[in-house]
Order: sequence, then C-alpha cells, then structure tokens
Amino acid sequence: MARSFLHASRKIWHQSVRKLLSALPREQRFAIYRNLVDCDPAPSDRLTLNIAETREELEACFALLHDAYVDSGFMKPDPSGMRVTIYHALPTTTTLCAKWDGEVVGTISLIRESAFGFPLQKIFDLSGVRQKEGNLTEVSALAVHPRFRKTGGAILFPLMKFMYEYATQYFDTRHLLIAVNPNRIEMYESLLFFERLAANVVENYDFANGAPAVGATLDLNGVSSLLHRAYASKPPRKNLFRYFIEIRLPNVKLPNRPYFTTNDPVLTPDLLNHFFNVRTQGFANLDPRKKVLLHSIYDLPSYRDVLPELPPQGSGIQLRQHQRFSVKCPGRLVVDREGDGEFTVQVIEVSEYGFQAYSKDELPINVWSSACVQLGKSDTSVIKAMAVRAKANGFDGFYGFRVGEPDQNWRNFVNALQQGCTHGDLEHPALRCS
Repeated sequence: MARSFLHASRKIWHQSVRKLLSALPREQRFAIYRNLVDCDPAPSDRLTLNIAETREELEACFALLHDAYVDSGFMKPDPSGMRVTIYHALPTTTTLCAKWDGEVVGTISLIRESAFGFPLQKIFDLSGVRQKEGNLTEVSALAVHPRFRKTGGAILFPLMKFMYEYATQYFDTRHLLIAVNPNRIEMYESLLFFERLAANVVENYDFANGAPAVGATLDLNGVSSLLHRAYASKPPRKNLFRYFIEIRLPNVKLPNRPYFTTNDPVLTPDLLNHFFNVRTQGFANLDPRKKVLLHSIYDLPSYRDVLPELPPQGSGIQLRQHQRFSVKCPGRLVVDREGDGEFTVQVIEVSEYGFQAYSKDELPINVWSSACVQLGKSDTSVIKAMAVRAKANGFDGFYGFRVGEPDQNWRNFVNALQQGCTHGDLEHPALRCS
C-alpha cells in the first residue's frame, strides 16, 4: 500500500513539473533540461557495460525490461516474467547491459533494419530518413532498475554513451530511430537533438500495448557539432559533448572483432530454443513468411530442430538467403584493362566465389580486376574479381562481383562467416557451430 502511494505521489509530482515546464518557451525548457544533466566522467568501477550474450545476462535484461514495461502500462504481465520480442531473435539486434557489482541494472537494445524491418516502421513515415545515405537502427527496450532511477543518470548516461559508441563505431549505423511516450520526447530533443518524424504522435503504438508514442530520428553524422555547440562551455559533469565524443569510459567493454563485421550475434541454438520455445511461444506465433526468414538466416544443421516448422511446400514464399554476419571491408580494385585505373570499394556481402560491394565511382562491367580487400585488422586478401552486374535502371553504386580463384585468407573469412553461430566463433574458430 505504501509503495503504491509513493508511486502515485511521484507520478503526480512529475505531471505537475511537466505542466509548469510546458508553459515556458521551447528554448527555455530545453535549457533547463540541459542544466539538469549530471554525467560522471569517471564512474565507479563497480559499474560495467557489455553486450548481453549469456543466458543469465539476457534473462536479467528481459526481466528488467518486463517489469519496467508492466509498471509503465506498456505491456501486460507475461507468464515468463520477461519481455522478449521476435526482434531479439535476430543477429542484427544487439542487447546492451549495465551491471552494478555483477547485477544487471540497465539495458537497451539496438535493432538494425533487416529482413524483419523494425517495430516503428509500421507506424511512422521514414521516407525522409531513407532519402539520406546510411543504415537505420531503432533504439528500443530501454530500462533502468528502480533503485537507480533517482541517481541523476548514474546508469542511464553510461548506457547511452555505450549505445552511441557501439552504434557509430561497431554497428554501421547512421540514423537512430526512437518511439517514446510523449512525456519523454523533449528529453531526447533537448539533450541529444533528436528530431520528430513526420507523423508526430501516434495514439496507439502496438509495440507498447497501445500506449501513445512519438517517433524521432537522429543523424549521427552531424551530432558531434550539435553537442559541441550546446555543451562545450559547460562544466565536466554537464558537458555531453566531452562525455559522448572525447572521453573513453573503462567501464565499457566493446567487442573484440578479428574481422570487419558490423554486427555481433550471440544466439546459439540452445539460447534460441530457451527464449523462443521454452520460456515463451515467440516462434510458434510467427506468420509463415517470418518462419521462412528465420530458416534463411539460421541455415546451419544445428539450428533446424529449434526453429519453427516451415510452411508446406507450394505456399509461394521464396526468399533469398540472409547472412548472419554483415561486413564492411575496405577494398581497392586495379582494373586489368589498360586505361581503366584504380577504384575504392567497400565490400558488404561475401561468398566463396562472389561478393557485393559499393563504389562511389562507376566501375567497368565484365572486366577482370585485382582486388585487395582488408578483411580485418590483420587479414588481407588479394584476389581476381570481376564486376558482373549493377543496378539495371540507373547507377546506385552497388555491384555484384565474381571471384576468380580465392586465396586462403578469403576462404578462411568466408568459412568463418558461414559456419559461425555467434560473434565469439569468429575469434575462436574451434567453437563454431556445425
């Protein structure tokens, strides 16, 4: 009873404060929000932040998220005590966690656009964002343990910094997308410079139990200058420019990648089975198309028994294979034909005898080239390659290549990507799935 009374009192207090703030001009409101920032540039070493990848870490993240969503009215209690969505089953989703003395006290998930899309695209108009270059990622599933919600951002700010560094340096993301309660949108606008999407307020957002939502986006390419303009003159604990851009927190444990991959899948067959068959009915409730998609992503024998049964043949669903690991490998082409010169490319998808790449320059078609591709920090492949196709109607920079005889480094690279279940398998080949 006392807890319910305190919760109701806090809610009334926050509503009163928001009402008072709403009467002020926008710039004054935003200035107040920025003055309330408290980001510790040297947090306690009791705090650690890492990718959630063990069963225990993922369960703790999903349980924390469940309780926060139930408490806010964004979902009804689930028998599992967890909030697990089908997007958490994808290799293009990464869940980050903050731990205090080893206990998960904060979590946030990054859902990069994939064959499944992402939750808010069903509701908000993303056409303006898509006109710009770069990958889109939805920031979702944010929760902080109740005992840390009054600590001036002691967990929230490190978690947001981890998210920013991971998105910009590791996750090949340019545009962040959010769907938040209307009461929270000004925090993201004032502190981090999110801009609202065209459809401002959605009264019923299915992904949050019909709660109202506002969609917003942030172009990470320009955020550094915006933060500098707003915060550079502020003291250290209120300086989000220095906090996000200049300092490095030893508390943050970023992944160690032997290759230039851009995602970090963590789900083994056992983990998929545990979270989507045993603890929840996530796989059983999928439509036929998504069941086929899962099989095209997790196409190894070790996954077959835990994935949902495929729809009967003749259903008309035919989808190409989707790789578990995305890549972004810089490369250089020297065209064999005299006079065609040298070109810079970026390899984005690979197989043993082919790859897809992007080039800002138009490349000659059906001409052999010498391709030097940087596969990782210490691995380079030199192969013969031929651009065999480009977009039929107009130049968009993407090419399909045929590979001549691949060298051993290329073979090792492709094999690691094809046979690995998790990002750890690329670093420890002996542990790969079969």
